[in-house]
Amino acid sequence: MSLDPALMSLVEVARAIAMKQLSSHEATRACLHRIAEWHPRLNAFMAIEAEAALKAAHEADAALAGGELRGPLHGVPLAHKDMYYDAGKVVTCGSLIRRDFVAATTSTALQRLKDAGSIRLGSLQMAEFAYGATGHNSHYGAVHNPFAPAHITGGSSSGSGAAVAARLTFGALGSDTGGSIRLPAHFCGVTGLKTTYGRVSRAGAMPLSQSLDTVGPLARTAEDCALLLALIAGPDPEDPTASTAPVQDYVAATRSSLKGLKIGVPTAFYVDDLDSEVARVLDETIAVLKREGADIVKVELPDQRQMSAASMIVLAAESAAFHKRWMIERPQDYSPQVLMRLQYGLAIPAVTYLEAMRWRASALAAQMAATFAVDAVLAPASPVPAPTIEDSDVGAGPDAAAMIQRVTLFTRPINYLGLPSLVVPSGFTRSGLPVGMQLIGRSFDEATLLTIGAAFQRATDFHTKVPKLP
Repeated sequence: MSLDPALMSLVEVARAIAMKQLSSHEATRACLHRIAEWHPRLNAFMAIEAEAALKAAHEADAALAGGELRGPLHGVPLAHKDMYYDAGKVVTCGSLIRRDFVAATTSTALQRLKDAGSIRLGSLQMAEFAYGATGHNSHYGAVHNPFAPAHITGGSSSGSGAAVAARLTFGALGSDTGGSIRLPAHFCGVTGLKTTYGRVSRAGAMPLSQSLDTVGPLARTAEDCALLLALIAGPDPEDPTASTAPVQDYVAATRSSLKGLKIGVPTAFYVDDLDSEVARVLDETIAVLKREGADIVKVELPDQRQMSAASMIVLAAESAAFHKRWMIERPQDYSPQVLMRLQYGLAIPAVTYLEAMRWRASALAAQMAATFAVDAVLAPASPVPAPTIEDSDVGAGPDAAAMIQRVTLFTRPINYLGLPSLVVPSGFTRSGLPVGMQLIGRSFDEATLLTIGAAFQRATDFHTKVPKLP
């Protein structure tokens, strides 16, 4: 066990508290100590609730002393992206428009984690209305990468990625509409799971795009993500899009080996025009998976660029529909960049949107036909390591927009298809920037992705690397 409880994984700290080897108060105090050190440098939190967290930790310890174990996360301190409604709490959604919005209800995913015994450290920063891929926020400031503070975290779950990487929280809910869990996982060196569309209820989570939004965890390890997913997955009467498909035993899946699994590596798109260090990490990841018993084969995928373009049409149209009233009544309260993206959605013809939606089923069928012989597809999460905050700021000039498009190139097709994808820390550049690889699976087969991710993490130590204070 680590001398500093904050450096433990979610599974480790939950087990230690349940076995009374560690108190919730000690774990919470350790996180708050790191938050006090790191937050001024990272800007990862929207709100820090130290007094309330310590009080809840004391109550959790008292309950456990009295024989009451509230669930698998009893007394574990967590913080989540500031878009999950929590009754009585301000939920800003990273915006000025909702700066003073107090939630009347609690989101289903958040409530399920509370019911499992977790306690709240506060809320985490995010891109404005989850509409940004880098971690910039004109209202509350950019979130900084713990491994290189001049560089981006990725977005829109920027605070979640940074806080998990810096060991300020043992795990965090994010959301993924175009890569918003996977990009922070890649850039910050943590594990992030984009779930199958409908696998986790979105009730009480701020909507952006009704047919692309997914809820999922960021944490230190695949095992941590498996535990969190096991707690939040499943049907919900409050969300008609939440699937009734059986929930797999995700935790058990992390104990399996790679023997007999076949992993596909794309012949194009995901391997084109890669940064040289991302390409190196891809090759090294393939070598590890082979050594651990996986069969690596080439796969020819259907046109992913078309899927990415269709995803952007759907996102633009659906987000504009949600924001239309505020765009009319409060345009001055949006940042210029987010307002411009939303206004673009108003210009998309209904026919274009409907065509993008209608093509979805055939695109998914083509993807499944191309990958039917493999258990998962391995690809980089992004073609590049984290660019700097300055270089990726839209105010930096025309090159910044192209850079942002390149950053998100490998994530958008998966949202369009509704498939699950797990990003695991897979290496570092020579300058110390994290690099993540994504495993893309079949619908509702998160278990296989978690099997591969956990096996890879047993064979490597990239996920154990802790950033140092600058």
